[in-house]
Parts: sequence; C-alpha cells; structure tokens
Amino acid sequence: MKIGIVGLGLIGGSLGLDFRRLGHQVLGVARRAATGEAAIACGAVDQASTELQSLQAADIVFLCTPIHMIEAISIDLIPHLSPQTILTDVGSVKGAIVDAVTPHWPNFVGGHPMAGKTEVGIAVAEPHLFAQRAYVITPVATTPTTAVAVLRELATALQAQVLTCTPAQHDRAVAWISHLPVMISGSLIQACLNEPDAHIRKLAESLASSGFCDTSRVGGGHPELGLMMARYNRDEVLRSLQAYQQEIQQLTTLVATDQWAALAARLTENHQARSRFIQSTPEPDTAAP
Repeated sequence: MKIGIVGLGLIGGSLGLDFRRLGHQVLGVARRAATGEAAIACGAVDQASTELQSLQAADIVFLCTPIHMIEAISIDLIPHLSPQTILTDVGSVKGAIVDAVTPHWPNFVGGHPMAGKTEVGIAVAEPHLFAQRAYVITPVATTPTTAVAVLRELATALQAQVLTCTPAQHDRAVAWISHLPVMISGSLIQACLNEPDAHIRKLAESLASSGFCDTSRVGGGHPELGLMMARYNRDEVLRSLQAYQQEIQQLTTLVATDQWAALAARLTENHQARSRFIQSTPEPDTAAP
C-alpha cells in the first residue's frame, strides 16, 4: 500500500517508521525540505517533498499537522487525490476536525493514536510508538465502512488497541484524561511562579523532585498543543475545568474545617481508583467494525 504522511514530526515520523517496517511505501510531505531529508535519512519515508501533489498516488493519507492546519491542508490536498483515496488525521480533537473535513472529502475518517512524548520533531520519532496504545477511530454516519476497515487494519498492524466511538464521545472522554490534565498541570506551574517571595520560589525550584516532575510534565509540554486542545475542544475543556474547580473547592473546605476523616476517605478513594485509569493496555473494542 502507498501511504502518504503530511507532517513529518514525532507522530508522522513514527508512523512512517512503522509502516515502512511493515512493507508499505511511505510518501512524506513536510513544510521544510530539510525535514523531508531528515525523514529519509532516518528511514521514516521512502520519498519526501514539500509539495502536496506528490501524494497523488497514495491509497491513504495521514494528516499529522497541528490541528488548526488540518482543514486548510485538506482543501489544498484534495484536488490531487483520486476519489478512492482515504484521508485521515491524528489530531487530539475529533469533533471540530471531522465536522470541518468531511464535507470536503466524504472518504475521511477521524483518528487519534494516543501516544506521544514531550519532545517534538522528526529527530525524536521512534518505531513501535503506538504498540499497546489506544488508537481511536471516530466515524460518523456517512463515513464509508471500507475506509474505516482500512484504517482499523493499519492501526492494528501497528499493534495498537483500536477503539471506535463518535467524535463527541471521544472529545468528552479525552477532555478528562488528556486536555484537563494539561490545563491543571500548567496551572500548577503558574501557581509556583506566582510565589511572591523570590527566595522561597528559588528554594522550591531547587527542591522540586519526582513528584513535581510527574505532575508538571504535561503542563510544561509544547504550548501550541495545549492551546489547540482548549480552542478546538472548548466546550468539553470548560466542562471538565468547572468540575475540577468544584473538586478543589470541596478539598479546600475539608482542609479549612479540619474534616480529616472525610479527607482521608477521599484520598483512599483516589488511591483505589487510579489504577483503572492507568491500565497498561486499553479495554478491547466492543463497537461494531
């Protein structure tokens, strides 16, 4: 199969490494020629170009660009595609993308491989990045079943755990476990920066260890990603932030009123529930193919 990839960063490059390993021909497009050259050098693509027309022979094209660029790139790419070409994306928001692209190209399937790293760029692409990670596919009523089946087959070949749901279900669920943590983690860093005593702030920086490292990691990631999460999944991010705000207020009340038994019960519940969210592999997909 000829697979096109637009955007040769961490995700696009890692997809390319795996698809080439599986015997597919990978055609890459990047904004800068140097990125394409690096992708060829590391084995992520067979050919690279800065021109979308180089993907006219692709059977499926993965859009691995920032969320805000996906619709515009789709519009520019579509004139070069055959009617049978499948178009998909890897964005962490699905409703806005599916609604924007599907009217332009009915053979579009929303997708979200839930894997990544703090670093970005082709230099940090790696094989097997998606193995045992969730790969969410979000078809709508008009999505061709053949397109869904092809994407499912490719994702399964990556050894990913394929899950199927609607775009709205994806965005609400991901707001809780991905988008909200980015906002919370970022607010933790901001709170520390707002310590008025410069000596205490410097001391805190010196004392920060694994606990702060774990809780601040996603908040200190690439700022564009966090911005796109909030902008394109606005309603669900707001919903989750408001719910979290209520939880913080309840914790504040418990501490302020010395309700230690109630606080202990809540912390115990957290301790017992956490494992359900960090299981090593996702639950099997029960949706119809």
